[in-house]
Amino acid sequence: MRSLKLLIAATALSGIITAPLNAHAVWFAQRAKQTALIYGVGADDLDAVKRFALIEKMTGYDANYQPIKATPRIAGPIVLVDTDQQPTLLSVVFFNGIWSRVGTGEFEKKGRDEMPEATLSEKNYKYSVAIMGPLDKPVPALADQALQIVPVGTIPTMLGEKLTYKVLYHGAPAAGAKVINDLVNDPDAKPVETAADGTVTLVVRNQGLNVIQAVFNGPTDDPKRYDHIENTATLAFVLAHAPE
Repeated sequence: MRSLKLLIAATALSGIITAPLNAHAVWFAQRAKQTALIYGVGADDLDAVKRFALIEKMTGYDANYQPIKATPRIAGPIVLVDTDQQPTLLSVVFFNGIWSRVGTGEFEKKGRDEMPEATLSEKNYKYSVAIMGPLDKPVPALADQALQIVPVGTIPTMLGEKLTYKVLYHGAPAAGAKVINDLVNDPDAKPVETAADGTVTLVVRNQGLNVIQAVFNGPTDDPKRYDHIENTATLAFVLAHAPE
């Protein structure tokens, strides 16, 4: 039995280490009634603390979408978020570095200038927006979110209902962005591509936390170091459960 447990643990760890870069994302979620920034994929809540320096910017927004201060801080094994007031939205910009690999081998944190034999080199940014309070008006394109998912229309109150999302790249509709409907509970689902107007309509999966992911590659701004810029965005929101 002990050998079986060790094998299962080793297999799970291997999956975490070799997971594709675009599988990992950042999002906001509650931890002990406090807001935390999560780095991971599926049920894997990976080490956000050791990646703390990769947080480039974090911003809160009030009900009128005016910026308010939001500050990440390390609290033991997790990263919590402090705000001056209850935000309606939270956003983050997370620079995950430049990565390269040869063929189907493992990614190394190097550019093509350091790894000339690489068959793929990419710069990796991760973005996230969380809806933290009631929405009185449509979610706007946020200036610091190169890739952003916005809900179109009212967010349902019950799981199983449909919701349309629009994926924006620098504020314009992103056609062909690859969207996963439930990054936390179904991260291996086949992505659905957005239409020409950047939209996709999906069934809301959870009566609780929903984390939608979109991935979209933008052009390189340094072709000697990487082939493109991979942008990963998430949108997080919660459907309330029945009163206890």
